[in-house]
Amino acid sequence: MPSWHELHQEIKTLGSAHDLIRRRWLEKLATYTGRNVIVYYSGWLQKSGIPGLQVNDADKNGLMAVIHGLDRKKGLDLVLHTPGGETAATESIVDYLHSMFGTDIRAIVPQLAMSAGTMIACASKEIIMGKQSSLGPIDPQFGGIPAHGIVEEFKRAIADIKADPATVPVWQPIIAKYHPTLIGECEKAIDWSNEMAREWLSRGMFAGDPDAVRKINSILTELADHALTKSHARHLSAKKCMDIGLKIVQLESDQELQDHVLSLHHACIHTLAATPAFKIIENQNAVAFIQVTAQAVILQGTQGSPSGLDLANEAPPIAFERTEKVPSPAPKKSRRGKKRRRLTNA
Repeated sequence: MPSWHELHQEIKTLGSAHDLIRRRWLEKLATYTGRNVIVYYSGWLQKSGIPGLQVNDADKNGLMAVIHGLDRKKGLDLVLHTPGGETAATESIVDYLHSMFGTDIRAIVPQLAMSAGTMIACASKEIIMGKQSSLGPIDPQFGGIPAHGIVEEFKRAIADIKADPATVPVWQPIIAKYHPTLIGECEKAIDWSNEMAREWLSRGMFAGDPDAVRKINSILTELADHALTKSHARHLSAKKCMDIGLKIVQLESDQELQDHVLSLHHACIHTLAATPAFKIIENQNAVAFIQVTAQAVILQGTQGSPSGLDLANEAPPIAFERTEKVPSPAPKKSRRGKKRRRLTNA
């Protein structure tokens, strides 16, 4: 007969209802497709303002943890739900995924993969989207300000002043708010984002396509030109993404796949809404890297007996492999005393 302590440990090992249901649908999706499945989910819609919600370098630790031990010959279905994030981190994550799975990666977007999330999706061989799904523009941002917008404002100022020097007093206070090197940094950021997306589309989605250059140029014009997209927050539907030339597979074309994907999506959203978790990176074998408020926890389990963190009812137990504090980053200042703007695609 097990002791009280042994039963208590077994209850902890089984995890919360959120863990069990989410992992059940993860396993079902992987069984149906015959491929590896990783969810890469952010809770930005449920917990806005928490550091770490966006794509960042710490996410690679989670991806390394959940990719370890997978049969890479099966490829990868990456289920994405993210607002985007840091450009450099996005580049690093995509390079890592390609080094693990080559271009045998499908992006599945049940609801939203915005900005840098769209760039990650563009690094796949195809994107699975439903009628409710959206991607977004990939133009880079400096502190929430579109890099394209800053460049356009400078060009407009130059044109106005050339046409009428009397407008100098109007433009002077506007231009004075920008650092002298900002326009150059914006132009480099635009080129960087376009180069990354171009390379990933060439390597994956349009590999071997004799008309790849024209198609990729058309896609980048639609996704990366702020003058066309109007707003970085714009939502691009599956139909719109298909119209601009991306390889989109309609989720509704396979009813069973749709059921598995949306059930998994809803289970992840329930976890993010009802527990302290704000980011979930997890595979079909119940190996997860879950970030909760002020902590990151690696959970190790098996398909038959998943181990999980009872996020809804208690603090993380010390029995897990590793618990790391995730400190809130202190704001950095430049020599001029102003906050540096972080380059993001969010």
